[in-house]
Amino acid sequence: MRFGTVAPAAAALVALLLVGGCAGSDAAPASVSGTPTSAATAGRPAVPTGTPSLSGPFNGTDIAWLQLTVAMHERVLPLLDLVPQRTADPAVRRLAARVRETHRADLDRSRRLLDRSGAPKTNPHEGHDMPGMVTAAELTALGTAPEAEFRRLFGQHLRAHLEQSVRVAGAEQRSGADPETTALAGTIVRTGSAYLTRLAQLPD
Repeated sequence: MRFGTVAPAAAALVALLLVGGCAGSDAAPASVSGTPTSAATAGRPAVPTGTPSLSGPFNGTDIAWLQLTVAMHERVLPLLDLVPQRTADPAVRRLAARVRETHRADLDRSRRLLDRSGAPKTNPHEGHDMPGMVTAAELTALGTAPEAEFRRLFGQHLRAHLEQSVRVAGAEQRSGADPETTALAGTIVRTGSAYLTRLAQLPD
């Protein structure tokens, strides 16, 4: 299967996976199943065309989700790395350490799956600000915020990241094709939901 021949159902799911779009993206509109993108959808992320054939049972949803997961995890790790420097709260530090460990493992798995799929090495979401991602400006503000404000903002950003991660992983579970990729999505749904529960239990 090629990226440029994603079936309409998969294409719709890809749009769901990329809900909110890539802020600041200047990519030209692409086509799905040979149909040119209309002006009404200009600027919406689309499945790349003209790329090598996928390897194995991967479909366009698998690739879109893996690429998005890599981008989201890469962006949240610097937030988690700030915690030991910015707060002495033991509960916050423990949660950040657990989430960081889990996310590094999930990131490694996502990259290996992308390699196995034959997808392009370049991530179309690199450098884009999307739902669930901490922006560079937000990260800078966190680095200088007083401890109480840091804890508040940390909880806010981590919650947004986890909620979006669980949402798109659930979509991958429903419409992905590769068993290892959908299994990873299931893991992210379970761990993300558990971390959201722990986050809600942290004192204000």
